[in-house]
Amino acid sequence: MRKPLLHTKVTVKLRKSEYREEWYLVVESYPIRKPDGGKPGRIIESVNRIITTPIWDTTAITGIDADGNYKYKPKRDTNGIIQCTSRLDREACIYADKVRALRQQEYDTAVVYSDREQEMIAQNERMEQDFIAYFNSIIYKVHPNSSNSIIVNWTRVGKLLSIFSEGKPIPFRKINVKLLEDLKLFMLTAPQGGNKKGTLSQNSAATYFSIVKAGLHRAFIDEYLTVDIAAKVKGIPELKVKRETLSLEEAELLAQTPCENEVLKRAFFFAILTGIRLCDIHELTWGEIQKTSTGWRVDFTQRKTHVVDYLPINEQAYSLCGEPGEHDQQIFAGLTGSSWISRPLKKWIAASGIKKHITFHCSRHTFATLQLENGTDIFVVKGMLGHTNVKTTQIYAHIVDKSKRNAAEALQIDGLNTSNESLDDAKVI
Repeated sequence: MRKPLLHTKVTVKLRKSEYREEWYLVVESYPIRKPDGGKPGRIIESVNRIITTPIWDTTAITGIDADGNYKYKPKRDTNGIIQCTSRLDREACIYADKVRALRQQEYDTAVVYSDREQEMIAQNERMEQDFIAYFNSIIYKVHPNSSNSIIVNWTRVGKLLSIFSEGKPIPFRKINVKLLEDLKLFMLTAPQGGNKKGTLSQNSAATYFSIVKAGLHRAFIDEYLTVDIAAKVKGIPELKVKRETLSLEEAELLAQTPCENEVLKRAFFFAILTGIRLCDIHELTWGEIQKTSTGWRVDFTQRKTHVVDYLPINEQAYSLCGEPGEHDQQIFAGLTGSSWISRPLKKWIAASGIKKHITFHCSRHTFATLQLENGTDIFVVKGMLGHTNVKTTQIYAHIVDKSKRNAAEALQIDGLNTSNESLDDAKVI
C-alpha cells in the first residue's frame, strides 16, 4: 500500500553573514519525510554563491533586529528569482534558482513506496549487479588474514569465472541451478592456468567449485540473491588421493642417509616430530620456542589459519633446532621455499632406497599416522595438527585399514574346526 505523499517545497533563501554585509544563497527543502516515520525534517543545501546587493521588499517585514531595525524579505520577480542591483549577483541568483528547480523536480517526480516496495526496488537493483565483480571484491573481505594459498585459489576462481562467461558479466538474476551445473562441467575441463598445461584435476575442480559456492552463499547473506542457490547444487566429488607417509623404519633409514642440505634434513625431521607445516617452520624464530616446567613448547601463529598455537615438542625435536640464537632469528635459517626444496629432497630420498614419492608435506602426514598408530587419540592429533575439523584428521586411510585388521583378528569363534584340508589348500588372497 502506498503511503501518502508529503508535498515538498524547495525555495532559494538568504543567510546573512555574521561579519560582513553579504548573504549566502541556500536551497531549502521542506517538509522531508524521514524513513523512520518521525517528524518531517528540513534540508538546507548551500549553492556556494554569495551576494551583496539584494533588493529588499519593504512591504514584507519578517522581524526586527537587535538594533530595532526592520528585517525584510528579498524582492523576487514573477519567477520567484531574488532580485539584485549587481549583474554578478543576479547571475548568482539565477544559478541558485536552477539548483532549486532541479531539486524540486526530484521531489515532484519521486514516488514514495511502502518499505516493502522500496526493498523490492533495491533488491531488483542488486540482482542486476555482476556476480564476477562482486566475487572479486569480497576476496580480501572474506579472507582478510588468510594464507596466500587461499587468496591465490579465490583469485584463480575469479579468472575462471571470466573465462566461463567469455569475459561478459554474470548478473545475479541469471544465476540458477542450470548455470551452476554448466559451471561445474566447465570446471572439470578448465585450464590449469599459469605455466601449467592441461586441465584441472578433479580435486582442484572440486576445490574451485566449492569456492564459487562459498561466494554465492556470501552473496545470499549480502542480499544480492533471494535464495541460497549454492545449497541447491551439489559440489564436485573429490577423488581419494593416497597420502604418502613414511613408516617408522623408513624414517630411521632416512635419518641414517646423508643429505647434501643439512638444514633441510633438520627441518624435515622436525616436521615429522611436530607435524608443523613447512611455511611455519620456515618462519619459526627462537622467540617462539619456550621452556616450560614440563618441557619445550612452540608458541606460534599458524600462517595458514592465523590461529595462535601452543604446541609441546620433545627434546629430540628441540635438539634439531641447533644452537639458540637471537629472539627474532630464524631457527632454520637458509631453508628455501618448497619449489627449491623438492630437488635435494628427492635426491636424498632416492639415496636412502625408499621407493615412495615423498614431498616435504609428507612429513606432516607421517607425524599424524605415527601418532595414530601409537594410539594417540585422534582429537589430540587434530589439535596438534591445527585442524579445525576432525574429518580432516580422519583422511589417513591406512590407519583405518589397521583398525579393520585389528577388528578382524579380534573376532574368533571357539570350537570352530579350521583343520579341513580344503582350508589348508585354499589360496591366500
